Amino acid sequence: MSKETIRVPDIGSSDPVDVIEVSVKKGDSVEAEDTIVVLESDKASLEVPCPKAGKVLELKVKTGDQVKEGDPLLDLDVAGEDGGDDSGDEAGDDESKGEASDEEASDKEAPDQQDDADDADQQDDESAAKPAAGGTRTVAAPDLGDIDAAEIIEINVAEGDSVEAEQTILVIESDKASLEVPSPEAGTVKKLLVKVGDKIGTGTDLMELETAGGGDASAQSASDKGASEKESGEKGGSEKAARSRKSDLDEKPSEAGRQSAAPETPERSQGKPSASVHAGPAVRKLARETGIDLADVPPSGPKDRILKEDVHALIKRRLENPPAAGGAGAPDLPEIDFSEFGPVERQELNKLRKVAAKNLHRSWITIPHVTQFDEADITELEAFRKSQNKALEKEGVKLTMLAFLVKACANALREFPRFNSSLELGGEALIMKDYVHIGIAVDTPNGLVVPVIRDADKKGLKDIALEMGELAGKARDRKLSPADMKGATFSISSLGGIGGTAFTPIVNWPEVAILGVSRSDTKPVWDGQTFQPRLTLPLSLSYDHRVIDGADAARFTSYLSQLLSDMRRALL
Repeated sequence: MSKETIRVPDIGSSDPVDVIEVSVKKGDSVEAEDTIVVLESDKASLEVPCPKAGKVLELKVKTGDQVKEGDPLLDLDVAGEDGGDDSGDEAGDDESKGEASDEEASDKEAPDQQDDADDADQQDDESAAKPAAGGTRTVAAPDLGDIDAAEIIEINVAEGDSVEAEQTILVIESDKASLEVPSPEAGTVKKLLVKVGDKIGTGTDLMELETAGGGDASAQSASDKGASEKESGEKGGSEKAARSRKSDLDEKPSEAGRQSAAPETPERSQGKPSASVHAGPAVRKLARETGIDLADVPPSGPKDRILKEDVHALIKRRLENPPAAGGAGAPDLPEIDFSEFGPVERQELNKLRKVAAKNLHRSWITIPHVTQFDEADITELEAFRKSQNKALEKEGVKLTMLAFLVKACANALREFPRFNSSLELGGEALIMKDYVHIGIAVDTPNGLVVPVIRDADKKGLKDIALEMGELAGKARDRKLSPADMKGATFSISSLGGIGGTAFTPIVNWPEVAILGVSRSDTKPVWDGQTFQPRLTLPLSLSYDHRVIDGADAARFTSYLSQLLSDMRRALL
């Protein structure tokens, strides 16, 4: 075992770069080629792999530091190697000194050769700085280093577009990295030679670019490309290769991940322009899978870098504020001519049903619904209700099972106040309400309306029954005011007078729960010795799973069932 210091490799530039992520910590065991840090410059991000397997002894950098080539990153306890802690570094230093001595000797022995090389470099720089001749040239893929084939995942220009020098024209992705390919010079895109999904390598023709001036420069471009490839082969540390090394981004998307990515839109496949953004391959992959245009994502990372958290934040905002039509991510539905199959008649929806449909749709797509089913034994309660109705008949009061449900739910909401809350729009907090207003769904010829019984927890059964009768009458006569239907904290939808065994009611936003009640039925219930006929009432509690857990829902319905089985519990 020996200690070895892992340093910043050749990153193609002498300028300091930022450490944006440290992927290991002290004491971690790493394998060869495991990512240890992620570096970022103005143009690209680079994953730095560990050259050997071992155990991290000490970290030399932290997130936010700036480093350059040769700076120490960490001390590694290398497995299977012996020797002093600093032997590797000393050897490296000796080797460097030896190389420096050789270079000095070489410089002294051949000054003329050095001058010739300097002159050649100066000529190359002048040639690169000099603008290409006007006309049409073919733009080829730059040197991709050790990448044999990369997939085009995004095209940022379209035929006819004007581009500036160094403007991103497309983005390619391999198993290890993503790379933005810039335009070598300004001009107009005459023809695209590739499309999204194509596999390309070094030198693949990408597009025909029309530059200022006349004459066809395709041949010149081809010769330039050949010379460039030759120069790249002779000079392993060329500027293009350096840019390729710097393009390794902050996550390695898998082949399976790319295959599962959402298909590109037709516009993007045809090369529709999109804003140039600063994002790594993991973020781009997430955006493709979720259908998010990165141009719409506000960046929060360093140097306007888009992070995964930024994409998630945009998705969250869109879910909380869905578009008026079509829903969040809902596909467009095709128009169908039903008259092709037989006679039809079109009936316009009234305003009430249109408003209800919009509200229900909003609730369904924004609230994660779960429904808890239960039943209550109301045998004694039903006998009590019938006996009291005879006594209250002279007062004009008719007790219905719904009145008992309102009173029982009011007590349950006080016992479980989370069901009487609303979720803040940002999803950061609950609004706990110190009042209990219960909405009662009323079926009318014009549609469903939900008048509200206010302060139900403070009213007796007679008061609740009288108020329910008044509100139901106003609903049938279409005399409910907007104030009669606002402010509910919980709703009850009863189908007991119609039928059914159970159903899943939709939570009425901004409430977090709704109780559905179906028709009561007599069932044989085992009392320990024999079966007894018992009248049971089916309960269906739908709730917002962001606010309420399943265990809480089960406790709520259990408590409600106990109250309905013996209303004397409500007095406790």
